[in-house]
Amino acid sequence: MSVEPWHWAVLAAGAALVGLSKSGIPGIGILAVAVFQWVIPPKEATGLVLPLLIVGDIAAVATYREHTQWRHVLRLFPWTAAGVVLGFLVFRRIDDRAASVLIGAILLAMLGLHLWRKWRAGAERLEHGIEAHGAWFAPLIGIGAGFTTLIANAAGPLMVLYLLAMGLPKMKFLGTNAVFFFALNLFKVPFMAQAGAITMPSLEVNLWLAPAVLAGSWLGRVVAGRVSQRLFEGIALALTLVSAVHMILR
Repeated sequence: MSVEPWHWAVLAAGAALVGLSKSGIPGIGILAVAVFQWVIPPKEATGLVLPLLIVGDIAAVATYREHTQWRHVLRLFPWTAAGVVLGFLVFRRIDDRAASVLIGAILLAMLGLHLWRKWRAGAERLEHGIEAHGAWFAPLIGIGAGFTTLIANAAGPLMVLYLLAMGLPKMKFLGTNAVFFFALNLFKVPFMAQAGAITMPSLEVNLWLAPAVLAGSWLGRVVAGRVSQRLFEGIALALTLVSAVHMILR
């Protein structure tokens, strides 16, 4: 992996966004993925970002683990694991443009579904979580998240939609999100290594960028403590929409 001197500033900014997304503003992580792809080919960027995500996951779990809602983690993970396997099977066969459009379309569809359900059922029914969406909702989100995370580390917006649909308050949202992605990203490592996306040169770059992830995590904790629930949800949904449109049009 060849990294030019001026690339380091861009990569450090992307690493800080990874930390910020894990500990403060879920959904912004997809922007970090886009930043890395400015200077590194998409498939190499996918492998480079994964260890940084795990660093951010560790920091987030250490901060928010007591707020984890395990029933959501356990409900989603088997379906997400199946999605990872599916993503692995197509990783070497799908080109970057097709993957980007497909993932963006999935995000838009899930966002539209979430907003339609909220409009139709009302906020009070969303408090019942899975009952308001039906038994199909978790499998659909889980498989989609597993597929998109393997192809482009782009499962964050799907998890945002799921946790908001479950009506989780901010701290429970952050705790559940942290534990889920820590488990998921560890599960992905052997698949990405087998695909050649994680290499010794990429791990060396990770070592240099890890402090930027931790700095972003610290900033995320500060932000999370000052943002209201309503603003938190609005930011998360807006970033999901921006990410989806960007992936389709880029």
